[in-house]
Amino acid sequence: MSAANDTNRTTTNGYRINSPISPPTPKSSYKIASIPGDGIGPEVIAAAVEILKALTKKLSTFELEFTEFDWGTERFMKTGSYTPEDYLEVLREFDAILFGSVGSPSVPDHISLWGLRLAICQPLQQYANVRPTRILPGTKSPLANCQPGDLDWVIVRENSEGEYAGQGGRSHVGCDHEVATELSIFTRTGVRRIAHFAFNVAQNRPRKMLTYVTKSNAQRNGMVMWDEVVQEVAKDYPDVSVDHMLVDAMTVRMVLNPRSLDTILATNLHADILSDLAAALAGSIGIAPTANLDPTRKNPSMFEPIHGSAFDITGLGLANPVATFWTASEMLHWLGESEAAISLMDVVEKTCAAGIVTKDLGGKAGTKQVTEAVLGEILKL
Repeated sequence: MSAANDTNRTTTNGYRINSPISPPTPKSSYKIASIPGDGIGPEVIAAAVEILKALTKKLSTFELEFTEFDWGTERFMKTGSYTPEDYLEVLREFDAILFGSVGSPSVPDHISLWGLRLAICQPLQQYANVRPTRILPGTKSPLANCQPGDLDWVIVRENSEGEYAGQGGRSHVGCDHEVATELSIFTRTGVRRIAHFAFNVAQNRPRKMLTYVTKSNAQRNGMVMWDEVVQEVAKDYPDVSVDHMLVDAMTVRMVLNPRSLDTILATNLHADILSDLAAALAGSIGIAPTANLDPTRKNPSMFEPIHGSAFDITGLGLANPVATFWTASEMLHWLGESEAAISLMDVVEKTCAAGIVTKDLGGKAGTKQVTEAVLGEILKL
C-alpha cells in the first residue's frame, strides 16, 4: 500500500506519517541534492549514491536524480564562502539533501559548522533531528551482555534553537578582562513542536515509552520551561509512558540499563552528546545515521551520517559506509518509499551479519568491499 493511501503506516523508526508530520507526496522521480563535503564525506556519499542507483534500478518503482554540489572547505578556501549566495533557493528545488560531512584541520570547526551544516538546517526549519540507534546483526556492543534488542532507541534532538542558537559574542578580545557569552535560547513554540514530534515517535513504536532529558536542577530557567512544556504536551498522549532524567544521570542509565530506554527527547546540545554515546554503545559511530527534518515538508530535509569528516582515515579506503547507507534508508522512508528503505536496510544488515565489516566494527573490509557486498545483496532482491 502506498504512503498516499496509508497515512497511518509506521516507519522503522516509529514515526508515523501523520500529524504533526505532514505526509509525503509519492513521485515517480525524486531530485536529491548531494553535498559530499569534507574528509571521508565524498567517499561515503559516492558509495551511497552507487547503492541507491543500484537499488532503484533493481526495484524499478521510482527514480532518484542526483545533483552534486562542491560545497565544502576546498570551496571556502578558494572563495571565502562554503556556499553561493542563493544556496537556499537552490536547495529548495530538491526533494531531499544527502550530506556527507563538513570540517577540516585547515579551518576552525565553528567556522565550518556554521558556514555549511547549520547554515542549511536552521533556515530550512529542519527542527527535528532524528537519530535511531540499535545493534545491527554482526556487530557487537561494548556493553557486557548487551544483545540485539536490548539497545533499540530513537533519539529526538531539538535542532533549531537552544544551546546552538548562535546568540552571544566576545568583547575585549585578547585582554585579561575579555568577556565571552554563549546564550541558550528556548522558546515555548520550539519546545512544544519538538515535544509533539517526539511523542508521535514514541506513540507509534511498540513500547510507547518516552524519556525526556534536561538539566533543570541547575539550569533553572530554560530547562525548567522545557520540563513544564513537555509535561503539558504529554497530556495529549495518555498511552505513552513518560519519565524524566537529568542529563548526567542519563549517561549512567544508557550504559547500565539500556533496555529501560526507547524514545529519548533532549535539547540541541544534550542530544548531540547523548547520540554520540549511543552510537558508540551500539558498536561504532560509523554506523549511526541522522535525519534533519522539516516535519511540515515546506523545505527539503537533510540526511547525514553522524561520524563527521574523519581526516585521520580520509583517502585510505577505510571509512565505514554503513552509517551513510542507513542514512539513505531514512531518506527513502521520508520520501514515502518505505518498501525500498526496508529493502536497503535488509541488504545492509545481511552484509554485516556475514562479517563483511570495516575495522571500527572489528572487521577487515574497506569501504569498497562493504559497498560491493551490499551491491551483491541488492542483485539478489
